[in-house]
Amino acid sequence: MFGCNTPDNNVKSSILGTSPLMSQNIEKKVDSLLSLMTLEEKVGQMNQYNGFWDLTGPTPKDGAAAKKYEHLRKGWVGSMLNVRGVKNVRAVQKIAVEESRLGIPLIIGFDVIHGYKTMSPIPLAESASWDMEAIQKSSEIAALEASAAGINWTFAPMIDISRDARWGRVMEGAGEDPFLGAKIAEARVKGFQGEDLSASHTIAACAKHFAGYGFSEAGKDYNTVDIGTSTLNNIVFPPFRAATKSGVRTFMNSFNELNGIPATGNKMLQRDILKGDWQFNGFIVSDWGSIKEMINHGYTKDGSSAAETAVNAGSDMDMESYLYIKNLSSLVKEGKVEEQVIDDAVRRILRVKYELGLFDDPYKYCNYDREKEVIGSKANHEAVLDMAKKSIVLLKNNRKLLPLKKEGQKIALIGALANDKNSPLGSWRIAADDNTAVSVFEAMQQYDKNSLVYAKGADVSLGETGFVTETKINTTDKSEFKEAIDVAKSSDVVVMVLGEIGFQSGEARSRTELGLPGVQQELLEEVYKVNQNIVLVLNNGRPLTITWADKHIPAIVEAWHLGSQSGHAIAQVLYGDYNPSGKLPMSFPRNVGQIPIYYNYKNTGRPVEPNPDIVFWSHYSDQKNTPLYAFGHGLSYTSFTYENVIVNKVNSSSYSPEIKVSVEITNSGDVAGKEVVQLYIRDLFASVTRPVKELKGFEIISLKPGETKTVNFELNSETLGFYDNNGEWLIESGEFEVFVGGSSDNTIKSNFDLE
Repeated sequence: MFGCNTPDNNVKSSILGTSPLMSQNIEKKVDSLLSLMTLEEKVGQMNQYNGFWDLTGPTPKDGAAAKKYEHLRKGWVGSMLNVRGVKNVRAVQKIAVEESRLGIPLIIGFDVIHGYKTMSPIPLAESASWDMEAIQKSSEIAALEASAAGINWTFAPMIDISRDARWGRVMEGAGEDPFLGAKIAEARVKGFQGEDLSASHTIAACAKHFAGYGFSEAGKDYNTVDIGTSTLNNIVFPPFRAATKSGVRTFMNSFNELNGIPATGNKMLQRDILKGDWQFNGFIVSDWGSIKEMINHGYTKDGSSAAETAVNAGSDMDMESYLYIKNLSSLVKEGKVEEQVIDDAVRRILRVKYELGLFDDPYKYCNYDREKEVIGSKANHEAVLDMAKKSIVLLKNNRKLLPLKKEGQKIALIGALANDKNSPLGSWRIAADDNTAVSVFEAMQQYDKNSLVYAKGADVSLGETGFVTETKINTTDKSEFKEAIDVAKSSDVVVMVLGEIGFQSGEARSRTELGLPGVQQELLEEVYKVNQNIVLVLNNGRPLTITWADKHIPAIVEAWHLGSQSGHAIAQVLYGDYNPSGKLPMSFPRNVGQIPIYYNYKNTGRPVEPNPDIVFWSHYSDQKNTPLYAFGHGLSYTSFTYENVIVNKVNSSSYSPEIKVSVEITNSGDVAGKEVVQLYIRDLFASVTRPVKELKGFEIISLKPGETKTVNFELNSETLGFYDNNGEWLIESGEFEVFVGGSSDNTIKSNFDLE
């Protein structure tokens, strides 16, 4: 069975804040309620509807909305999504609790991906902080605001590992590395769910998408996935295992197929591995319409067979396919689905509702005063500002162009995105108010001892954009180039804010070209002709191909889509009030032809050779093998020197290894700074080939100029092993290399043997 064993031999899900006695009490209550339910009421708990009418308006009298309303009154709806705000949630909850026979409360779901109203940076940006406390805090703020708006369940975190920047949903995840991804998954789950799931400020988290979604072929969303069992166990699964161990209460299956079986109907993934081997006792929700989509996959012939397949495979709740409510009762009566399968699903759903405290107080998330007090508070904005600053990555800083001087300079600020208050909010910000982000222009104006002149240069997009609309990119209009060029000519320094608008990344936003969209590249080159002192600030939701900029532009700042406080975070970094410390969670390719590109690749039988006369080795004839910026890369306004890697084999036995690694890091620059110290290993010879490097530890340290610190790491049975192709955890004797440094491509090395 794939994935059946783990480093600690057993992955047991826990219920955060629930004692064994409380857990037993909940189980008794679940069983008691289940015994009172009709088959139709059980199936109803497995049915989730999107908000289907204006809750402040009249009751629907006919059509589909009227039918759904009647289902709600009968107790045939277990959850609703996209109902938000205390007034609306209270109204719909009142129908479920006070008009249905058993009064079972609804669980209210919403895509709280990187904030509710007050927006944190997009998840990929937050991952660049490598700061688990900050990431957990960000999720806490999101849960705080969402719960104040009546929501008690988020469809987050997305913890799909992906190596393909063409896939728009990389903005929603943690990047390419399973070790970092697992740590972030744990932090996000803890942030959303807290120590007590029944508290009114916490919400249930949802680990998604199970599994393999990030490996969609060609980076095209919803596409086929075809990966081996080694990749599945060692790359895809680790964040999901971590989420399970952290007590995540729900999972969402994925749109893709795996081994020819859609994940929604994949028994191996859902029932055998997740609910069986990993002992997950929460519930699984389908992704939007994915049960019905198994017909399109060519896996089931109609709605009835799709419902039968999905429920038997372990998918507990149907999101917007309407197939469970239509078919499950009949399927049970026909003997195609056993009622105990239904009971298991409903038991899981009720369990989470009890854990949330909804049966004690169905309106606990419906406090008008709290809604007004919490959402958009000053403290929340301060927290997301801190997160935004930690998310910024300094990619390049030649000639020490940064930080900018705080007085006596004329600065040209160029780019439509520099004066944009909407795009910085990013994708997946459904509840945010448009145009509420702090722009770079607004924030830089506060440094008023410099002369700041703004010129748009060119629009990035033409026409409306949004979550469900296509983005029309400006590829022709260069009418405002001249003003930008004239401003640049007469300035000491040019700050250009270029990149993607907020909705160019995200779901269904795959791209085949990853350069600066539209006419922005041409604008950059034209400005460069008149002033080479350019600081390029990137706004984007994915790695971009910026080879020309890397060659010509002296300073490049990766500023992602940083949320509500974006402008302030960027300005504070540009002016040196905050020394950047972010590190890339995903490799930046030189061009799209290198994709997928990632640091933890496997050697081949013909790896890179230093001899230029050797032609037949694994490489491109027109491009280097290396990325433009490697995983873990990120500069500072100071410099750090790594010395004296020492390996101490406390226990060198492969049965219970304990390897201590220490390294000395010195701030060799002239300002204080933070550094993310990264530890990688390589298992040189194994029964299943291992990557050339694997991240196995990291630590953030702060150093004053001239200060030296020793950082200690421990390698043990959880970090020195791997999964074989049968899903068995192995720790093998042999030679290992260990690398320590400030990025995956800039390390110092030592080695050790396991016996």
